[in-house]
Amino acid sequence: MATQDELNQLIDDIAHDINGFIGASIVDLESGLPITSSSTRPDFDLDVASAFNAEIVKNKNRTIQALGLDAHLEDMLLTLDTQLHLLKLIDGGMFLYIAADRQATNLAMLRSSVNRHVAALQA
Repeated sequence: MATQDELNQLIDDIAHDINGFIGASIVDLESGLPITSSSTRPDFDLDVASAFNAEIVKNKNRTIQALGLDAHLEDMLLTLDTQLHLLKLIDGGMFLYIAADRQATNLAMLRSSVNRHVAALQA
């Protein structure tokens, strides 16, 4: 399991990589509470976003189970007309939630940065 400093560094590294970074949090899946978070916008409530996104991940996991799929959830993408939201599962019952301005970045860059930094954390 990663330390608090390593989780903080993960978010900082991704924030520096992504143009249009809005905010990110590492979320405990069971409780829906952010373990750490960072935002460039004071009106972007990562506590609320983390809690609701935890429910999305839990529901998707239940769907996978109900369908009897032999698969594990890796990530989920939510596209808004102005933003990209990515939920990336991390070992240990956590996930990374990141929001970015859709006009300032693209999905390939966002996913590449997230995957690279999460892999380094898990190495």
